Amino acid sequence: MHHIFACFGRYTKDAALAALCTVGEVLMEVLLPFVMAFIIDQGVETGDMGAIGRYGLIMIVMAFASLAFGAASGAFAARASTGVAANLREAVFDKVQTYSFANIDKFSTAGLVTRMTTDVTNVQNAVLMCLRVGLRSPIMLISSLCAAISISGHLSWVFGVAIIFLALALGVIMVKANKRFTVVFDTYDDLNASVQENIGAIRVVKAFVREAYENSKFKKAVDTLYKRFVSAEGLVAFNNPIMMLAVYACVLGLSWFGARFVVAGSMTTGQLTSMFSYIMQVLMSLMMLSMIIVMLTMSMTSIRRISQALDEVPDIANPKQPVHELADGSVEFDHVNFAYGQGTGENVLQDIDLKIASGETIGVIGGTGSGKSSLVNLICRLYDATSGTVRVGGRDVRDYDLDTLRNGVAMVLQKNVLFSGTILENLRWGNDDATDEECREACRAACADEFIDQMPDGYNTFIERGGTNVSGGQKQRLCIARALLKRPKVLILDDSTSAVDTATDAKIREAFARYIPGTTKIIIAQRISSVADADRIIVLEGGRINAVGTHDELVESNDIYRSIYESQMEGGGDFDIQASGAAAQPGASADAASTPSARKEA
Repeated sequence: MHHIFACFGRYTKDAALAALCTVGEVLMEVLLPFVMAFIIDQGVETGDMGAIGRYGLIMIVMAFASLAFGAASGAFAARASTGVAANLREAVFDKVQTYSFANIDKFSTAGLVTRMTTDVTNVQNAVLMCLRVGLRSPIMLISSLCAAISISGHLSWVFGVAIIFLALALGVIMVKANKRFTVVFDTYDDLNASVQENIGAIRVVKAFVREAYENSKFKKAVDTLYKRFVSAEGLVAFNNPIMMLAVYACVLGLSWFGARFVVAGSMTTGQLTSMFSYIMQVLMSLMMLSMIIVMLTMSMTSIRRISQALDEVPDIANPKQPVHELADGSVEFDHVNFAYGQGTGENVLQDIDLKIASGETIGVIGGTGSGKSSLVNLICRLYDATSGTVRVGGRDVRDYDLDTLRNGVAMVLQKNVLFSGTILENLRWGNDDATDEECREACRAACADEFIDQMPDGYNTFIERGGTNVSGGQKQRLCIARALLKRPKVLILDDSTSAVDTATDAKIREAFARYIPGTTKIIIAQRISSVADADRIIVLEGGRINAVGTHDELVESNDIYRSIYESQMEGGGDFDIQASGAAAQPGASADAASTPSARKEA
């Protein structure tokens, strides 16, 4: 709950004003039956029209005052609850930005989205209910009980019996419903995941005519959610009949015993009428409290889920005295081992011992699951090594300020993402202060200018969310240009030219020598042509370094490399070379995987 209270912030004043106005509203409503008793006893029964008029006017004033207090309380409570929800969403989003990849692996994307939408909405509703009904009900309950006791202490036991009965019944309902709502919100995650997967891959769904299958899968998820929600809500539904049982039992008890007191002369008719008003106020307060209990039952599940995200401790953070400058682009792996799951799983990298000089071009090749992406993820601290040391610029990567390290080590992923906005806005993710000319120069180096110049709006062309209005090869070239704008000490290309033809791939690598001559370049690839010109090529197998050498050396001495090379050559090489008998002409682009063996690493 401390996360919720912390999110009130500047809305604490609104919450306090809502509480004060609620107190005023309740006091007016509690005093109304007192005034009504005077009208009956001193006006109606005595025939004094003057008394009826005076007390009636007082009741009207009190009613309007109660209305004003209630309206103000509602406005302040709405402002406070929506403010808390906004702060809570911002807090969760900010926290997620601090996560390392290892932290992110603990949550599904759909789960995080549900926490920031459905769960926060539940908390918002609970805060609103607590500020309005949650404050009003106990104050009304206590005030009405005190007023009833002051009128007749002998009849007050009726209220006590009803309160004890309702407390026990509602307590049982709350405990059992809480467990069921926990399952319900976990099911929400599964449903959101199904929606996200289907919409994100809608082109594949249509290409394979799998709409019926996806509809069936989604219907199954919806039906599961429906059944679990019915189970939880069905239990909560007992709240109303239990409440009505208590109401009618109290009315009958008060009528029976109150009538006897009136006949005996120990109570006036006006006092009995007031007792009926107070018993209704008490029972309505209890009913509203039961609604609060239902809302809190649902929101407590949401609060726990939100707290999981907020309490997650990032396992990668800045050191106490971080280094703010990379000396050069040298990279060293000193007997590094790495396992996912914070060291609890099997090592995916084993005893990696490697030194890369600053400015060197390194190729990395190996089969799917050999650890290529895991290797480069350690350089910019997307993950931390389980054991051993990774150094960049001669310093342990754990000594650097994270922003400094990741600005100095630029990484282009195979599945890099473009964001909604213009091409220039996407490029400036690499450098906020980059001029238009600097952006164009980076695009020329990444061979992205070829297709940008052909677009109607050029560099002001709007990119749809996820880059859906550009091809795979165009997206990869824009991501390379974005990384080049950082002018990094180390550039990592994680199979990030797999969707461009070999001629364009070669032009991009040639441009690197002109654009970033002193930068260390680490190129992960599946096709030999992408790494053949590297200073050294690393062959990975099963998380270990199998061999290191030049292209010619590895063709002669390494079976794995030779096997990959021969399989690609036997397949006729890259399609654009085979088709023309020579390298494709400048500007040619296929934007597709170029060899029979080109594969994507999971």
